[in-house]
Amino acid sequence: MRKAKPKKRLILPDPRFNDQKVSKFVNHLMYDGKKNLSYEIFYAALEVVGDKMKDAEKTPLDIWKEALDKITPQVEVKSRRIGGATFQVPTEIRPDRKESISMKNMILFARKRGGKSMAEKLAAEILDAYNEQGGAFKRKEDLHRMAEANRAFAHFRF
Repeated sequence: MRKAKPKKRLILPDPRFNDQKVSKFVNHLMYDGKKNLSYEIFYAALEVVGDKMKDAEKTPLDIWKEALDKITPQVEVKSRRIGGATFQVPTEIRPDRKESISMKNMILFARKRGGKSMAEKLAAEILDAYNEQGGAFKRKEDLHRMAEANRAFAHFRF
């Protein structure tokens, strides 16, 4: 390689929960550098989750983390051109990319939801992911299904 790999930046933990994962999620949620607004949206969404899941013994943060785990894909397909043909080759995903994909999917499908404020849409998506339904969970299932269907090309892995 000609260039050195760039250093990983240290992400500071968020102020309320002192958790790096929350900071990463808020960074994905952020538009135009408006981080305070993103934090407000995220914390409001967790409050809504807490109100809707009062009977659960878990905190809203634990529910969010479990929801993220449930929509995290383990494998993905990458296009690989071999001998004039393009194959969809299933590959395992690096841990940092897994986390990033799951966060982006949750935010994407929350934004696609209709009506209401972003905090309410995000809370609804978190609850859907926790209950193994909704758009983000379906995206993970589709990714796994595609990888399973193309398992015959796994030997082309690179």
